[in-house]
Amino acid sequence: MKSISSMRDYLVGVLVALSMGFGTLAFAQATPAAAPPAAAPNTVAVENPYGIDALWAQGDIVAKGTLIILVIMSLGSWYIGVVKLIEQQRLVRDAKEVREKFWKAPSAKEGTGLLNEDSAYRFIAEEGTQAAEHHEGTLEEQIDLNSWVGMSLQRSVDTIAEKQQNGLAFLATVGSTAPFVGLFGTVWGIYHALTAIGIAGQASIDKVAGPVGEALIMTAIGLAVAVPAVLGYNWLVRRNKSAMAAVRQFTSQLHMLLIASGHKESRRG
Repeated sequence: MKSISSMRDYLVGVLVALSMGFGTLAFAQATPAAAPPAAAPNTVAVENPYGIDALWAQGDIVAKGTLIILVIMSLGSWYIGVVKLIEQQRLVRDAKEVREKFWKAPSAKEGTGLLNEDSAYRFIAEEGTQAAEHHEGTLEEQIDLNSWVGMSLQRSVDTIAEKQQNGLAFLATVGSTAPFVGLFGTVWGIYHALTAIGIAGQASIDKVAGPVGEALIMTAIGLAVAVPAVLGYNWLVRRNKSAMAAVRQFTSQLHMLLIASGHKESRRG
C-alpha cells in the first residue's frame, strides 16, 4: 500500500509541476517583451570603439583640430616631396641635354637656342651670353669682362639654387614638429582618461580604454607624419647637392668659354 500511495504522490507532483510550467510559459507569451534600452542621443555608433573612426566621432574640438593639423602636415610634405623630386629629375635631364646639344654647337649663342625654353641651363647660358655681349656703358666699363660675366653667372646660379631649396624648409619643419603635435594629442587623451576615471570613481577598463587609445593613435600619427618628412628632406637635400654641382660645373665652363670668346672678338676688333 505504501508503494501505491507513494507512486500516487509522485504522479500528483509531476502533474502539478507540469501545470505550473505551462502556466508560466503562457504568462510569458502573454506578457509583451521589454523594449531594448534606447541609445543615448549624443553617442555615435562605430564598429571599432577604439579606432580612428571613434577618435573622430567621439573626440572633442581639440582632438579633431590636432588630427586635422597632422593630416595637413602629411599632405603638404608628400606634395612638396613629389614636386621637388620632379624638379630634380628635370634638372638632371637638362644636364644630359647640355652634354648632347650645347657643347656640340659651334657657338655658345647657337647652343643656347638648342636647349629647352624652361631649362635651368638655358637660363644660365642666356644670362652669361647677354652679359658678355652687352659689356658696355659708363658704369660697366669700370668692371672687367671676367668679373662682369662671373657676377652675372653667379646671380643666375643663386636663382636656380634658391628655386631648388623652396619647400624643403617645410619638410624640415614638419619633421621636427609633427612628433610634438602628436605628443600634444597624447597628453590630451591622457587628460580625458583621468577625467573619465574621476567621474566614474573607479579605474575600469571601459572608462580608460577609449581615451588611452585616442592618445596612442595621436602618437602613432605624429610619428607617421614626421618620419617620411625627415627621410624625404635628407634625400632631397643630397640630390640637390649633386644636381647643383653639375650646374656649377657647367657655369664655370661657360664662364671660361665666354671670356675666351670675348678676348678673341676684342683682338679681332
